[in-house]
Amino acid sequence: MKSKKAQQKNSKQPATQLHLPIAEIKDGVVILKDGTLRAVMLASSINFALKSEDEQNAIISSYVGFLNSIDFPIQIVVQSRRLQIKPYVEHLIDIEQKQTNELLRVQIADYRAFIEELVDIGKIMTKRYYVVVPYDPISNKQKSFWSRFKEVIKPAFTLRLKEERFQQRKGDLDLRVRHVSSGLSGIGLEVAQLDTQALIELYYGTYNPDISFAEQLGDIQKQQIEYT
Repeated sequence: MKSKKAQQKNSKQPATQLHLPIAEIKDGVVILKDGTLRAVMLASSINFALKSEDEQNAIISSYVGFLNSIDFPIQIVVQSRRLQIKPYVEHLIDIEQKQTNELLRVQIADYRAFIEELVDIGKIMTKRYYVVVPYDPISNKQKSFWSRFKEVIKPAFTLRLKEERFQQRKGDLDLRVRHVSSGLSGIGLEVAQLDTQALIELYYGTYNPDISFAEQLGDIQKQQIEYT
């Protein structure tokens, strides 16, 4: 038999979140365990093949100019996911139930069944384009080396950013976000920064693709979260 001490040790296995690099998400910013910050922006796409040669050259030139204008790295992520039509189907059901015209009710029901079958058979996928903008105090060239170094000497797992320091770093990150947003808008893209709700839903769906497809996260304000 295992000793009581061994049983207690096994019962205190590290939680799953300890293996993730994310320490906290707040104010539309992802705080990593090493103290660096991330902002995530959702971007539209351009059908490059349908553009004329002059338009293509203009887009390429604008994109090259944008890349040359930034002195920090960015990450571009393309995420493919199965089309989520559950909210749309629920909306159709609500309309169907409220419809007083019997003929229209039958037509809505047939349309809903058609949409569900089409998506199920076709396995329709959607693509989303994200731009991740980082902020690392050790790489901020506007500060001295020792000033940057002092901001990252705390251990990763015990790091808790003080509100004042967080707001300072967030201000620097916001400058980068505006710069990237302006550059991408100049190419003809629509860009929107993800807020806290959208960020949590993004990572929830990324780390739990199967569960998130069947069960949506819902309003984070109504979630009960346990910290370990």
